[in-house]
Amino acid sequence: MKKASFGMIGLGTMGRNFLLNVGEHGIAGVGFDLEDPKRDLLMKEAGSMPLDVGKDLPEFLSKLESPRNIMLLVPAGKIVDAVIADLAPHLNPDDLIIDGGNSHFTDTDRRIAELSAKKIGFMGVGISGGEEGARHGASIMPGGTKEHYARVEGTLKAVAAKVDGEPCVAYMGTGSAGHFVKMVHNGIEYGLMQIIAETYDHFRRVKGYDAAKIGEIFAKWNTTELNSFLIEITSTVLRRVDAETGRFLVDLVLDEAGQKGTGKWTSQAALDLGIPIPTIDSAVSMRQISALRPVRNAVGDCFGSDLADRTPLLSDEDLHDALTAAFIMTYAQGMSLLRAASSELAYGIDLAEVAKIWRGGCIIRSALLEEMRRAYSRDAELENLLTDAQFADVLKRHTSSLRKMISACSQHGIAALCLGSCLSYFDAFRAEKLPANLIQAQRDLFGAHTYKRVDKEGTFHTPDWETNSEGASTAEGR
Repeated sequence: MKKASFGMIGLGTMGRNFLLNVGEHGIAGVGFDLEDPKRDLLMKEAGSMPLDVGKDLPEFLSKLESPRNIMLLVPAGKIVDAVIADLAPHLNPDDLIIDGGNSHFTDTDRRIAELSAKKIGFMGVGISGGEEGARHGASIMPGGTKEHYARVEGTLKAVAAKVDGEPCVAYMGTGSAGHFVKMVHNGIEYGLMQIIAETYDHFRRVKGYDAAKIGEIFAKWNTTELNSFLIEITSTVLRRVDAETGRFLVDLVLDEAGQKGTGKWTSQAALDLGIPIPTIDSAVSMRQISALRPVRNAVGDCFGSDLADRTPLLSDEDLHDALTAAFIMTYAQGMSLLRAASSELAYGIDLAEVAKIWRGGCIIRSALLEEMRRAYSRDAELENLLTDAQFADVLKRHTSSLRKMISACSQHGIAALCLGSCLSYFDAFRAEKLPANLIQAQRDLFGAHTYKRVDKEGTFHTPDWETNSEGASTAEGR
């Protein structure tokens, strides 16, 4: 068998399936894992594909052509560093390590620098789509140098998901751009999942629908502008019946949501870059609240969980339009963060390309992304998706439904933190004047932080705020 052009370290579910995808496209690959059963399973499933395994690192490396291209699909964090430490002494100059896990982008930048000093290449590549995507086509977000990307471009395009014949992979930018884009993808995922959950909660607690009926509505919505992977799987989850009890399975699932940290990382990065992403922040907070069951139970015992409100019920169409508006506002926040990171971190991210490769394979794929691709193709400098004429037209038609939905949730005592943050984000940006003038005045009074005026140029400080405060208010009233 000829030497392989692509290596994979880590033959768990993702790594094994990704390498099987490589082999199925006729590309010679070789895998390595410390566990014998994982190596055996790969070879069993590979059949006649041009795939092989190494029983140890030297044998694995001997089966790769030079310069070597080696992907790691192992858990993020210390394990990645441990694998690199084991691997690096065996590598030659110009060999390339590709981290396909959910690593924090700052770790990727550090690893690029450390390995570059040894003349070893390193790329951070975001991969979305889970087990199914790894095996049959994922959305792939590679970062690093263009030269390194060129070495693996053919392989990545072969195994990526396809939309209208176009592979869902593109060069994201320099350094850690690939992992940054994947992190923001996951942040958007947090936001979308929570606004879907809040919509489900409205159907359940305000309108009194059972899971099957809500599932049918989501299935119908998946044929509209809301068509997306998350809407599709929501309809599937809601209609599943538990074989043991005969009840809807979703009603038996404990209401504590897990998280692996990428949502929190997105919020932290946005804070560092000064970009507001309140819906993603709120989604992280809601997962944290869901995990605080003892505290929730104690507060519920004090106040109850529902209010006996009898406001008019919203139509299903209103809820559809509200969710559509919230989807757009959530994507807009993530895209704004990518735009800022591209500039501040010198990534050179093309947002039209991001929207293009997110159309298939990934968790947040949706019909709206094709419209986003067109929006950023029309105007690569688009500062916020809300100002695109096409999306602005949709929001003008649908935002009133979002207002009604949030009002109804509030009157029924139902949390809608993410839906509410979407609307507040929208209203804050469209406001002619925000109350930040009061905040600046307060800051100047207690900390001499200065302020700017609307009627004069320059920076000002008022040393005696309390001296004439009553007189000022009287003068203002004249």
